[in-house]
Amino acid sequence: MMAEIKDRYGRTFRTLRVSLLQHCNLGCVYCVAGDEEVKQANATHPSLPVDELLAIICRLRDQLPLDTVRLTGGEPLLYPGLASLIRGIRAAGIPAVRLTTNGFLLERLAGSLKDAGLEAINVSLDAVDEDVFFRMSRRHSVTRIIKGIDSAIAAGLKVKINTVVMKGMNDSQLLPLLDFAFSRGLTIRFLEVMAMGHLHDQADRYLVTQEEILQTIGSRYTLTPQARAASATARYWTTEDGHRFGVIANESEPFCRDCDRLRLDSSGHIYGCLSSNQPIELNMGEKEGEWDEKLRQALAQKQELRFVGSDLSMLRIGG
Repeated sequence: MMAEIKDRYGRTFRTLRVSLLQHCNLGCVYCVAGDEEVKQANATHPSLPVDELLAIICRLRDQLPLDTVRLTGGEPLLYPGLASLIRGIRAAGIPAVRLTTNGFLLERLAGSLKDAGLEAINVSLDAVDEDVFFRMSRRHSVTRIIKGIDSAIAAGLKVKINTVVMKGMNDSQLLPLLDFAFSRGLTIRFLEVMAMGHLHDQADRYLVTQEEILQTIGSRYTLTPQARAASATARYWTTEDGHRFGVIANESEPFCRDCDRLRLDSSGHIYGCLSSNQPIELNMGEKEGEWDEKLRQALAQKQELRFVGSDLSMLRIGG
């Protein structure tokens, strides 16, 4: 019988976010301090193979009321055996398998991922202007991301766009990105920058708040707020012509009180919260009761009221 793992707020784990690897083919400024950090992660952090990851995921499914697995990175499209992993997760009976990607390799992989059982995909796109895209990602060719998004739509995947908004970096792109998403009938979500990794102590200088985002969008559109769903990271608004966008306001409007996410990193450690630097190691040789205790430790890492940040890089733990 599944042990009840809940805290005093009634929180449990229903969504598992799996960081498949610490490699990435972009160098986004909110994730890493520079390319050297990316190169070091690529060279020093091997990933778990498909069979070991599936064993952990299936055991967590047996001990938790998991209904969603989201695959992240690094960049998950670089993970060998990704389609096999997706098929294995679906075969394990988890209803929703989703993925978050920078989209750089998506054009050639979208169809095979859909065929493997992937349901939905979030694509990070921080600019549609090439110069601004380079400023944010340290890479060229935003057209590759756009072609990947169009390929995912054509393959029948549910697509959302994620945009991290940074003052003085890409805040000029709010309306162009909104136009891009609306032209394809997509939902876009604007994220307040997070105090993670090298930005732990300086995120405030780049913060564009939810209020500022809404003021910019409201200068063109009449907005109607939607009710926030339980455990959702984003609040959504609709425009008078029926388009929809969201804001993930981890600073302005924290959503810790009903968070249901558990994170598994590429080395087999779990975290209950991005604000925690303390990895909890899972060992397949341990008994169920020992895993229950570790899951309770992870649940205790969750913040009561608000995200406080960490010097842990998003490259290590996933978005």
